[in-house]
Parts: sequence; C-alpha cells; structure tokens
Amino acid sequence: MATDFPKKFGSWVNNIEETFIALILGLMTMLTFANVVARYVFNSNILWALETTVFLFAWLVLIGASYCVKTRAHLGVDLLLKALPSPINRMVAILAVLACVAFSVLLLFGSWEYWAPFAGKRAFYQVDDIVMPEFLQFLSTWLNEGERYDKLPRFIPYFGLPLGVALLTIRFLQAAWRVVSGQQLLVIASHEAEEMLEDVATRQSEVR
Repeated sequence: MATDFPKKFGSWVNNIEETFIALILGLMTMLTFANVVARYVFNSNILWALETTVFLFAWLVLIGASYCVKTRAHLGVDLLLKALPSPINRMVAILAVLACVAFSVLLLFGSWEYWAPFAGKRAFYQVDDIVMPEFLQFLSTWLNEGERYDKLPRFIPYFGLPLGVALLTIRFLQAAWRVVSGQQLLVIASHEAEEMLEDVATRQSEVR
C-alpha cells in the first residue's frame, strides 16, 4: 500500500495538469471565437471575454510550466555539463536540480503571501468585468461579511499563482529524486542540442 502511494499521487497530479490545460485551451478558443463572431457579425461585444481570456492564459502558463518539467520540455543548455567528467557531471546536475527546487519553494512562499490577502482582508477586491456567478455567492457570506459580489473576487483567478507554483514544486521534487537516484541525468531533455550535434556529425561525414 505504501509503495503505491507515490504512483497514485503522481497520477493524480498528472490528471490535474492535463485536465486543466485541456479545459483552459478549450475555453480560451471558444471565448475568443465567440467574441470575434459577436463583434464582426452582430456588431456587439462580450464585455468579460477579454479579461477572462487573460486570466485563463495566466493559468495556462503557470500550470503548463509544471507540466513541461514533467515532460522535460523546457529548453536548456547542457554543453558544459556534458563536457565534464562523469563524477563532476553528476554533482553539477544534482546541484542544478536542487537549485531549481529551492527556487520553486521560495516562489511558492512568495506566491502564497501574495494571494492569501485576497482571500482574507482584501477579499472585497473584485475584477473589472467578469460577473460573479450566482452559485458562488456563498463566498460573500464566508469572506465578504455577507455583502454580495457584483464581479468575481480577485482571489479566485489569482489562485492560479499558488496552484501553478505548487505543482511546479512537486515536479521539481520528483525530478530531483530521479537525478539523485540516478534515474536521469538532466532536468531538460536537450533534444535540440542533440539534433544540432547530429547535424554537425552528418556534415563532417559528407565533407570527408
């Protein structure tokens, strides 16, 4: 049972990232298309569409960053690292991934400190255009002293910041474990560097 927990937890995090990314992309596409049709066909405008798309894009970037760590899709330069001898190479790789973990943990604390006041003493702050859905008005009783929200409170869209950074921290911790345990050498995949080296080797062979 205990050995299954990391796999189940990892699968749960995977589902969150992939589901959110798919939903956000779909919503952004539909909103943008609907607003274009409303503007150029009906000479109207969906007032809240632009602000909603901006917030969705922010969520997409933040959650996508952690997903890219998982899939090793982030770009990086590993020329110096691969040029080092094996023991030093491994030591530098471990230091690099630990630096990533430290950075994400500090970013997590900072993002939480930024977001938390909007769910506390600044809970009355609202966005500019997005109307508050009726089914979420119970939050006004919990956080806004019973005063109804006209617009969406900012702590809802701003929650993407601590959520995305928390997922990023989890992914860096997983990557750190794989590097320390020897399952992988780099946090990045370095596909582009490998392709460039293959191109150079091919050209040299053609010259010869």
